[in-house]
Amino acid sequence: MNASPPSAESLRAALARLLDGLPPRQAARAVERLIANYRGTTPTDAPVLRDRSDVAAYAAYRMPATFEAVRGALYALRDAAPDWEPRTHTDVGGGTGAASWAVAEAWEDAPPHTTVLDWAEPALALGRELAAGALDAEWRTARIGGALRLAETDLVTVSYVLKELTEGDRTALVAEAARVAQTVVIVEPGTPDGYERIIAARTLLVDAGFTVAAPCPHSGACPIVPGTDWCHFAARVSRSSLHRQVKGGSLPYEDEKYSYVAATRFPVTPAVSRVTRRPQIRKGQVLLDLCGPDGLARDTVTKRHGPLYKQARDAEWGDPWPPETSDDLGRP
Repeated sequence: MNASPPSAESLRAALARLLDGLPPRQAARAVERLIANYRGTTPTDAPVLRDRSDVAAYAAYRMPATFEAVRGALYALRDAAPDWEPRTHTDVGGGTGAASWAVAEAWEDAPPHTTVLDWAEPALALGRELAAGALDAEWRTARIGGALRLAETDLVTVSYVLKELTEGDRTALVAEAARVAQTVVIVEPGTPDGYERIIAARTLLVDAGFTVAAPCPHSGACPIVPGTDWCHFAARVSRSSLHRQVKGGSLPYEDEKYSYVAATRFPVTPAVSRVTRRPQIRKGQVLLDLCGPDGLARDTVTKRHGPLYKQARDAEWGDPWPPETSDDLGRP
C-alpha cells in the first residue's frame, strides 16, 4: 500500500518502485518507441500502450511531467476560484492517473472522488496499483472519443488526449465535458498545434456558457494573431534516471512546456493579467510580457516602483500580474 499523500515526491517514489526489476535498456527502448508513436501526426483509434512493460516505462517517463503541467493549470484555477472545491472528478483518457494525482494534491484537505476513464486496460491496471492507498479513485475502461458519455461531475480533466483524436471526436468530447461538468480543465503540449487545440476547446467551452478562469484574464478572443505565436507555459520537472537515459541530458531537471484552459460554469475572478514569457531581468528593471483585458503588452517595472520591483524580480512565467497587494507596493 502507498500510504503517502499525493504529491510530486510520493508519485516519484511510487514510480521508482514500479520500475524496480525492469531492465533499464528495455524501459528506454519502450519509451523511445512510444515517444515516436505519440509524436506522429495521425490520430489513433486504438490504445498506444500495449502491455505492462510499455505502461511502466512510459508512466515513469511521462507521469511526473503530466502531473506538474496539470498541477500548474489547477493552481491557476484555484487562484481564480479559491472557495470552490470539487467533490467529484472525472479524468478522461487519464491512463495511469497523473492528472488525478494532481487533482488530489491541489485539494489535499478534501480530495474529490475520482473516476479515471481510459481505453488501455494495462494503463488502468497500473494506475490502480500506483494509487492504492493514495487516491480515492475508481478505474474504468472506456473508448475515448466522440461516442463517450459521461456522468455528471464537478470537475473534468482532459490532459494530453486531444491530439490522439480526430477533429470531430475532439469537438464531441469537449462538448460532452461541458454538458456534465461545473469545471473543465484541458491540458495539451505547449507546441503551436497543442495551443491550436486548446484555443478550439476554449471556444467551444465559452460558446457553451463557460467562463474562462485561467490562464486568460477574460473570456474574449485570444489576442494572439494565428500563426505568429502561441500561448504556453513551463513546469519544472525533476528528471529521473530513466529521463537521463532516454534523453542523454545532464541536468537534474527539465521544463515541461504546456498549454491549457480552465473554464467554469460559476463566477470566477481571473488574473488581471498574466505573465506570458520568462521575465527579462535587466539592470534596475524587469520586463514583463503580459496578456491582459486589452490584449498583449509589455510592462517595465523599475526600482522607482519600490517594493513592486522586488515582486517583479520574483515573478515567474505564468504568474498573475500585478500581485494582489500591488496597491500597497508603490505602483504608480
